[in-house]
Amino acid sequence: MRHNLISVISAAVLGFGATMPALANDSGSFFSMQAALGVATNIGLATVSRTEFAGDEWQIEGRDIYGQHLEVDVDAHTGAVLNVDR
Repeated sequence: MRHNLISVISAAVLGFGATMPALANDSGSFFSMQAALGVATNIGLATVSRTEFAGDEWQIEGRDIYGQHLEVDVDAHTGAVLNVDR
């Protein structure tokens, strides 16, 4: 019985440790990629070719409705537009 209890506790500890990287990468209170895409769409982004999370911002590239290149940087904490390159 005691041997089984030690096995269960060991498995629980190992299982918790295996989930730690996922918790460390959890964005918590950050804006999701979908929310950042919504912000970029509201200022004219029509198609998306690349999305990247870079530190504290989402960098979103694509094209507007006229086919012109558009890059939008969205603050990952507030959702504010930091920069727009056309």
